[in-house]
Amino acid sequence: MLRNDLVAAVTPDVVAWRHHIHANPELGFQEHETARFVADKLRSFGLDAVHEGLGGTGVVGVLKSGTGERAIALRAELDALPVTEKTGLTYASLKPGVMHACGHDGHTAMLLGAAKLLADSRAFDGTVYFIFQPAEENEGGSLRMIEDGLFRRFPVQAVYAVHNWPGVPLGTIAVRQGPQMAAVDNFELSFEGLGAHAAMPHLGDDPILAAGAFAQGVQRIVSRTVDPQTALVVSLTQIHGGNVGNIVPARVWLQGTCRFFEPGYSDHCATLIGAIADGVAAAHGVRARLDYRKGYPPVINTPEATALAVRAAEAAVGTDKVSTAFQPSLGCEDFAYMIRAASGCYAWVGAGEAGPGAGLHGDRYVFNDAIVPTVLGYFVSLVGKALPADGAEAGR
Repeated sequence: MLRNDLVAAVTPDVVAWRHHIHANPELGFQEHETARFVADKLRSFGLDAVHEGLGGTGVVGVLKSGTGERAIALRAELDALPVTEKTGLTYASLKPGVMHACGHDGHTAMLLGAAKLLADSRAFDGTVYFIFQPAEENEGGSLRMIEDGLFRRFPVQAVYAVHNWPGVPLGTIAVRQGPQMAAVDNFELSFEGLGAHAAMPHLGDDPILAAGAFAQGVQRIVSRTVDPQTALVVSLTQIHGGNVGNIVPARVWLQGTCRFFEPGYSDHCATLIGAIADGVAAAHGVRARLDYRKGYPPVINTPEATALAVRAAEAAVGTDKVSTAFQPSLGCEDFAYMIRAASGCYAWVGAGEAGPGAGLHGDRYVFNDAIVPTVLGYFVSLVGKALPADGAEAGR
């Protein structure tokens, strides 16, 4: 079991690393300085190898101990968001319009801390890969690393990750078998026709009316085409049309997203959104142009990896602070690609309550440094359970 004094000794360093990363955020696939910082730290810890440039700016550290052939991976994200920070922190973002508003700075720093603790002790038998991926936010950096040979070069029995989670009690580790995060598809749709003077609308078409009809009609996908107990969301997030008060525009553009756990709803939504758009267009005498893009799959925690994660969490924080019965989130995570490719488990670490604008992706979001010891203990416990020096736990 990891000694608390060792965790306490490295925690100030982890917090300092996080603050540095937070002050110097980089967007997806642009994390050159962050990746360099990570690689330099891993080398200073004495890892056996450090590989850079996977999937663009990804980094993989390799740590071996003993003679065991088993291997697991621990993963964190490098990228920030295009958000203007309003926290007032002394270490606030130095880059206008870019902010670590989701906690990836904390995830990266905590994984570095775990790498240092494990490199110092080597109290396991096998190989640990520390994966620092680019572009989790919307860009699919996880998939890019896999396509670049991640698990061919570094094969594992399972891959694990955490995410700080405001709203869950501080220090609680929430993990469940099966779906924990949703799949996401995005779409863009335009209605196009003839513009006209607002006083003479009969001389043109009216894409605004078509967009309004679509905004109402598309909700029947959720309300009338699936079981009411099914988790499915179809949300319109943008509608743009026109630029002057006395002209009916020739084009209206809409954007939306679909969230679900059952992969089959991807085709279901794509088909019905297209059919509704075409029907609305025909009824209003305009043209519909749909671009439906399939995005991240759902995060589905696999049974064996989840069982091990629960045992590791219980050993790290106690049974009373491990939650396995909770509702999954309709948020998305591209860690789904890694689990799909290699098996694994994704956990939330409770960060306590967040105020207005201080939730994930908010401009007043502040990562709670109090969770650092919890995550360090959990990561080290995971490695001990998955790659035990005596070989006992791995076959359990």
